Amino acid sequence: MSVQVRGRGRPGPDGRLMAGSAVPVVPRRPLPLPLSSSIVDPRVGDFGPALLALADGRIFPGIAFGAAVAAGGDLVVNTSQTGYQEVCTDPSYAGQVVVMTYPLIGNHGWLRSDDQSERPWLSALVVANATAAVLEDARQLATLLRASGIPAIAGIDTRALARHLRTHGSIPGIVTQPGQLDAQAAIAAVRSLPRWEDQDFVGLVSPTGITEVGDPGDGGPLIGIVDLGLKANIVRSLRWRGARVRILPHSVPIEVALDDEIDGLVFSPGPGDPARLAGPVALAQAAIADGRPLLGICLGHQIVGRAAGAETGRLRFGHHGANHPVRDLDNGLVQVTAQNHEVQVVAGTLPAASGFRVSQVNLNDGSVEGLRHLELPIETVQYHPEGAPGPLDALAVFDRLVAAARSR
Repeated sequence: MSVQVRGRGRPGPDGRLMAGSAVPVVPRRPLPLPLSSSIVDPRVGDFGPALLALADGRIFPGIAFGAAVAAGGDLVVNTSQTGYQEVCTDPSYAGQVVVMTYPLIGNHGWLRSDDQSERPWLSALVVANATAAVLEDARQLATLLRASGIPAIAGIDTRALARHLRTHGSIPGIVTQPGQLDAQAAIAAVRSLPRWEDQDFVGLVSPTGITEVGDPGDGGPLIGIVDLGLKANIVRSLRWRGARVRILPHSVPIEVALDDEIDGLVFSPGPGDPARLAGPVALAQAAIADGRPLLGICLGHQIVGRAAGAETGRLRFGHHGANHPVRDLDNGLVQVTAQNHEVQVVAGTLPAASGFRVSQVNLNDGSVEGLRHLELPIETVQYHPEGAPGPLDALAVFDRLVAAARSR
């Protein structure tokens, strides 16, 4: 069966559509597709042509190289040159289609020890060129995606796509199955996706039971982590500082999370809208009233902000990548940070009587990047200190938490 994609593209010197050019849908004009050998390394292999369709009607033709399925969600742009393995296995990307602007993805091997969780959580991956640094299938990113049912598409002009999203804001998109080239059907499919705000991503990624990491005989303080979408590097960062860790589900009862033997709490990063998470917000309010050491990271920062009485609101296209400058208002230090979030704590809504103040700000747009309590050992950061893009300048938050937990 022959299938045509309808639309008009940006022609190259030979008259063929240039790989990755955006295509507004126009009836009755066939759309040439990019050649797979030029954009997908033969060592990776591919499944033939596919489409990236946006809810605003834009179509980007490409070549499928992940799992041979369709999936969609809100498009987010990540500007990192490396770290794509950590991005794919970060639960904070659950339900999102990740667009990597760096043009070569796959140029270092996949090591299971660098995974941030037990599986990839993103809906789909979009790249310009899929390459391979290793010959072994088991060490290639494409193998990880295929085994986990995550589609991926190459041959996309990801920088043009990033400019489009920065102009128009966050837009849902879908990667079609290989060979599914009906543009109108793809646009209809993406427009039928549920809204990001309406989905319970934390319930998807959070565990149902409690896990202990570390031996009680180690003698370090016990840190409880409320797992809203926990990354493995957070546990490693606490263990390296001599702490034991108790990982708690997001639905943990308050009396369990505030057990006397827990010396400090972390509200982890995670996906989704904090306005949906009344249970974790109530737990954060109880933890603040209790006064024990507390650290909120990314979604955890937003949870603590809401517990303090502040409002949260969605950013136009979010912060994603490993190069966001953040200034600490107490000491003037500027840190290079890794970020992945769609929502901010709205500074002007933080009640003066809450005991909290804004402690750090984003130098790109002035958004809130941290909160500190005026009296209690409680602070939050919007970025990912465990991502260590600086590489070490953002890790001091773990030093302060563990030191406060030791002295409790």
